[in-house]
Amino acid sequence: MVDRRRLGRQFGWLWAAYGVSTFGTWLAFDAFSLIAILVLQAGPAEVSVLAAAGLAVGAVVAVPLGPWVEFRRKRPVMVAMDLTRFVALMSVPAAYALGLLSVVQLLVVSVVVGAADIAFNAASGAYLKALVRPEDLLVANGRFESTTWTATVLGPPVGTAAIGLFGPAMTVVANAVSYLISAAGIRAIGGSEPRPVRTGAHRPPHPPRAQAEGWRYILTHPALRPLFFNTVLVNGLILATSPLLAVLMLGDLGFAPWQYGLAFGLPCVGGIIGSRLAHRFVSRFGRHKVMLTVGTLRACWSLGLAFICPGAAGLVLVIAVEFGLITCMGVFNPVFATYRFAHMETGRIARTLSAWSVTSKLTVAAMTGLWGLMAGITGPRTAIAIAGLLMLLTPFLLPRQDHAPQHEGDLIRSTT
Repeated sequence: MVDRRRLGRQFGWLWAAYGVSTFGTWLAFDAFSLIAILVLQAGPAEVSVLAAAGLAVGAVVAVPLGPWVEFRRKRPVMVAMDLTRFVALMSVPAAYALGLLSVVQLLVVSVVVGAADIAFNAASGAYLKALVRPEDLLVANGRFESTTWTATVLGPPVGTAAIGLFGPAMTVVANAVSYLISAAGIRAIGGSEPRPVRTGAHRPPHPPRAQAEGWRYILTHPALRPLFFNTVLVNGLILATSPLLAVLMLGDLGFAPWQYGLAFGLPCVGGIIGSRLAHRFVSRFGRHKVMLTVGTLRACWSLGLAFICPGAAGLVLVIAVEFGLITCMGVFNPVFATYRFAHMETGRIARTLSAWSVTSKLTVAAMTGLWGLMAGITGPRTAIAIAGLLMLLTPFLLPRQDHAPQHEGDLIRSTT
């Protein structure tokens, strides 16, 4: 069921660093919102602005970071971004201890952390492709995906317990320390990393053009363009309806908080299962066919959330729908990540990943606000149903043909 091949000591350190920081992130899930509510007595409007504006402004701030990352050694950038996140997050408990904490500070920290996230992910993606052989990329991405879903299952319950025992600021401390440990793990990778060569097609353009290079590359690429629109829209629709689902379940339908947590924690096991099955499916059916099939199945679940009813039947429905959706995501995400790597030129990876992340975050922020307004007019159930119907259209944006470079396809087939 699981590919046990060894990917080397350097990948092991990178994976360990990723696991620690990911668990820290999920441990502190929604910590800023809880601090704003419980400590600063912020109202719904302030909490909403904190969530949406931090995400959107952080994405805008990160726009010029893609070209900056592209032509620098990736490991120092990753370490710098980890340390930036550590310092920014530690300012929150420090201000809290001094009685100086404010919503404005939480917003500024959210922006800094959000921009650093994008720069780190761009650097780590380029570094991973250079570190791991092409035939091992799917296995590596599957392990990252499995780690993400494991942290998603374990982090929020542990974080909730920690908040009850020590207060919400302690989970922010834990998250900050996780980035410090991650930086140490990345430093421990060792080995030499050549400086990116600035010649030919990979020479950095002038700053205004450099910032748009990632989007230009995506939008003119026959394989990346449909996948870009598909993943950005799917992520936006899923995340935009999350607050509405909370309002529907905890407010209108009267579910207890523990039931809400169970409804979204338990199905994450499906993500672990899916990520462990991804390599087996690709070995049997081929990468493009798996991505197209699972990407289509992934779109079929969300509409079911519009039919939630009170009581045990409604809880079972949510768990079943979320389990199906997350299992499909667990298979799709590592296959998609590997497919995307196969189509990106080495000298453009950081700019491309940065542009992809910026667009995704801005889309999530915009759609969250739009669906909030829609829910205010139509009610949360109708807004969730509209998102579910739109999800059914997203498979048409998946690449219909496998545009993988011939040598890349041969390489993957030879190992599967």
